[in-house]
Amino acid sequence: MAMSLRVVVPPHPLIGHWLTMLRHRETPPALYATAMQELGRWLTYEALRDWLPHRREPIPTAHGDTEGLVVESRAPLLAMPVMPGGLELWQGGRQVLPEASLCLNGVPDSIETNAGLVIFIDQITDGTAVLRLLQDLQQQGVSGNRIRLITALCANPGLKILGEAVPDLTIYTTCIDEALDAYGQAVPGIGDPLQRLNLRWKGRV
Repeated sequence: MAMSLRVVVPPHPLIGHWLTMLRHRETPPALYATAMQELGRWLTYEALRDWLPHRREPIPTAHGDTEGLVVESRAPLLAMPVMPGGLELWQGGRQVLPEASLCLNGVPDSIETNAGLVIFIDQITDGTAVLRLLQDLQQQGVSGNRIRLITALCANPGLKILGEAVPDLTIYTTCIDEALDAYGQAVPGIGDPLQRLNLRWKGRV
């Protein structure tokens, strides 16, 4: 795996709790969706911790002046949920990114040169679908350091492919599973999110 790939697994009990809800085979669809949304919220919060452009400026208060921190609004943010499973992660992530522009139909025709992209995908198994998306972004000049990828779960085979193909990529996830089974699902994994969410679309990522 390339050294430029950075995979962050935040050590937070709430993240571990919601991962457990996804892993449990008896979790009903409504709770499974809630778990995805909560993980989207917490992982997005962690992903933005050292990434959002900001500045310090003096501000007046009721008891004199002090210094405040202000997020730069001049740097646009795009949120790209990979449909349909990534939409549940985005439902949670949008609470942290209320000003982000939403891209629901894949890679837009043009992306501003200073825009940051937050990609939401339910899980990374063999990595092929994510790789296609990232390659499309590379063709538009969007490098890995402009991307934060939010996913509920990763498997090592997919991470290996991404690490070798996309320089400077950072992924935020709950866990890294070692292998895939004969059907291409992560082991122990979180099942097939599309089936567990009762969504009709099929496809691996």
